[in-house]
Amino acid sequence: MKKSRLKKTRSGGEQGAESYFHISSVASKFNIHPQTLRLYEREGLLRPSRSEGNTRLYTEEDLKQLEVILNLIRELGVNLAGVEVILNMRERMRQIEDQVSEFLEYIRTAYFAGKEGEFESRRRGLVKVPSTGIVKSGEGEPAGS
Repeated sequence: MKKSRLKKTRSGGEQGAESYFHISSVASKFNIHPQTLRLYEREGLLRPSRSEGNTRLYTEEDLKQLEVILNLIRELGVNLAGVEVILNMRERMRQIEDQVSEFLEYIRTAYFAGKEGEFESRRRGLVKVPSTGIVKSGEGEPAGS
């Protein structure tokens, strides 16, 4: 069952309208038992919002996180402890990317004021690594590779 209403954020503030999904609809969509979702919440892998009646409400962001978790478990054979480590590493990587972006912005404003063209040419010299999906190694590789 899908609900749409003003979102109460985890910090208590309100945002615009956002879709919420009940635990039963999420469980059936991903073909897992609702207790599995509760386990993932207990382990800290998912943090669904709660209604005033304390019902778990999953957002689109929660569903994307669940997809990553299930991919790691089902496709790559990672256990829950490993999933937690991987998710923490991904979050830390996002934080580092944000810090690098802030640093580049600081450099641009502090040292290249009025010389934006020079900054852009130097910035392009940095190597951008594209995001890739997680794959299990060893599958589909020819023998001897």
